[in-house]
Amino acid sequence: MVAYRTVMVGTDGSESSFSAVEGAARLAAACGAELVIACAYLPMRGPELALARDQLGAEAYQVVGSAPAEETLRTARDRARAQGAVDVRSIAVQDEPVTALVRTARECSADLLVVGNRGLRSLAGRILGSVPADIARKADLDVLIVHTT
Repeated sequence: MVAYRTVMVGTDGSESSFSAVEGAARLAAACGAELVIACAYLPMRGPELALARDQLGAEAYQVVGSAPAEETLRTARDRARAQGAVDVRSIAVQDEPVTALVRTARECSADLLVVGNRGLRSLAGRILGSVPADIARKADLDVLIVHTT
């Protein structure tokens, strides 16, 4: 069996994605691999941003730019370390999830990309595609789809 050196996992802040982070962290710990946690985000623009600023006032910084992704990554790092991962790095990536994860995995020289199965079995996922299915098709590295739902 090949020992993985760099395991990457994607998270969107959902409980399902945090389960994938925990699974990836256990695997990285067992292999002595680096764990890279990535969170894709798209910044708010136009009316959506104006509404957030109007409603949140001075607290709007919490939902602008990469702030939500950074908060998600803090939680994911804590959960990964609780599962035994030692060498943990996190990256917020501005892009659509599939593009961001596949590109970041390549840039980090990841050996394995871990994602949760959310959306894989849904009707919408079968018709429109899902993040795990699209990643499995587009990534040029091993992909582990963790049962999280």
